[in-house]
Amino acid sequence: MYRALAERRAGEEREILLALAQAERRHEEHWLELLGGEPVRLPRASTGSRMLGLLARGFGSIFVLALAQNEEGRSPYQSEPFATARMVADERIHREVVRGLAARGRRRLSGTFRAAVFGANDGLVSNLALVLGIGATGVAPQFVLFSGIAGLLAGALSMGAGEFVSVRSQRELLDATEPSNYADEVLPDLDLDVNELALVYRTRGMSAADSIAAAQQVIATAQAADRSTPYAREPERVGDHETVGSALGAAGSSFLFFASGAIIPVLPWVFGLSGAPAVLLALLMVGAALLATGAMVGLLSGAPPLLRGIRQLAIGFGAAAVTYALGLVFGVAA
Repeated sequence: MYRALAERRAGEEREILLALAQAERRHEEHWLELLGGEPVRLPRASTGSRMLGLLARGFGSIFVLALAQNEEGRSPYQSEPFATARMVADERIHREVVRGLAARGRRRLSGTFRAAVFGANDGLVSNLALVLGIGATGVAPQFVLFSGIAGLLAGALSMGAGEFVSVRSQRELLDATEPSNYADEVLPDLDLDVNELALVYRTRGMSAADSIAAAQQVIATAQAADRSTPYAREPERVGDHETVGSALGAAGSSFLFFASGAIIPVLPWVFGLSGAPAVLLALLMVGAALLATGAMVGLLSGAPPLLRGIRQLAIGFGAAAVTYALGLVFGVAA
């Protein structure tokens, strides 16, 4: 699996993956030495391992690394009497190495992708709860359909607008905390012995003595050169902006994915179904989608995908059950 992933990478990541593959090869040699050579019939790899290998060759994505992280965390070497202490240590370190590789992809995905996944989940849960609650009151199927479409549009617009404001505000907050050239032109006018530039460095965590020395050096350089000499600043936190992502991208993906999730509970009524058949079909389709989104979140966070999928399913169906019960209580069929 590591070799297959390395074929789809370049530079440092490729070297790291090949080093992991080499370490696993050393482990293999240990077992072959104990066995007295390679057996005539090799044991079959587990289904999970074969699946990871196929995914690595076909996709080479962050999801494969997230699954590999879980696999490394379940190594049996710690309780295996014929495994060496070095092998046990290797496996523990491998989990951290894979986690670090997966974290790079998670950071790249965490802005727009987060909005997409959670937008779809919100659409699924909120519109399922809406159509089931409205349907339980006993109104005509057309009213359920129109309510579902209205909920889709209202929710998608609200999600898109909210995500745009959230991401834009976070980016503006990051911009406001970065050093600027606001005071560069007045540096030559500062007193070398008593100056406020040292306070700037102290706010960044430098000691009083170090901040005075750094400030005096910068001021001396500015006075010897010209008035536009910039003082030493903190490096720009480009990674923070990448993590936050684009405001328009997050808003657009939130709108589209909320709508894609919210349309699923409405589909039975779109195709003319009503009553119990429509409800059962909606539950079946939404349940499959909730399991998928929950598993995806689990993969990204390095958690067991199945457990996260089941948790998502329980939350979604729980919300729908509450609104369905309220619809029955306040039914208008009579």
